[in-house]
Amino acid sequence: FGLELWPIFEKAFTSIKSYKPQDFRFVPGKTPMATFKETATMLIAYYIIIFGGRELMRGREPFKLNFFFKVHNFYLTVISGLLLVLFVEQLLPEIVRNGIFHAVCAYEGGWTDKLVVLYYLNYLTKYLELIDTCFLFLKKKPLTFLHTYHHGATALLCFTQLLGHTAVSWVPITLNLTVHVVMYWYYFQAARGIRIWW
Repeated sequence: FGLELWPIFEKAFTSIKSYKPQDFRFVPGKTPMATFKETATMLIAYYIIIFGGRELMRGREPFKLNFFFKVHNFYLTVISGLLLVLFVEQLLPEIVRNGIFHAVCAYEGGWTDKLVVLYYLNYLTKYLELIDTCFLFLKKKPLTFLHTYHHGATALLCFTQLLGHTAVSWVPITLNLTVHVVMYWYYFQAARGIRIWW
């Protein structure tokens, strides 16, 4: 890209955590949100809130949440975009040097110290994305099976990928981030009243 983003990310991360991001370790039971109990509790709470919230909204007027909806979609666009670029910056040299097979199938190809912190940050964003569904029920929009299933399953999948140290993790994650950059940007613009041609 002509600009190396990892050093900028490293400086920002180090200023918050007092260690380099590549020194991060995902340790079940010690790292926040690193146990099945925590993950299951969050997902059960999510389903109780969204389906309970939908029932509470029956007979009520939908909330006008346009400002909050714009903020939500904007920060998820930015977070998804930054994570995607950081992933590409780490993965592209690996793919060019050793090939796609190595990057997908070899542990050291898709599971580096730098990628681990990105996998974890991506996992945490899955909990921010659960707010999407809260906007739906508060605005009295339908809760589709695909939407509610996708959010819960994606958070669980990201958690299990971190536990399993699977090298292929970056493939669905980068695809998901790419879709999210486009999708959240679209929702942000739509909330601003801007029509997107596509």
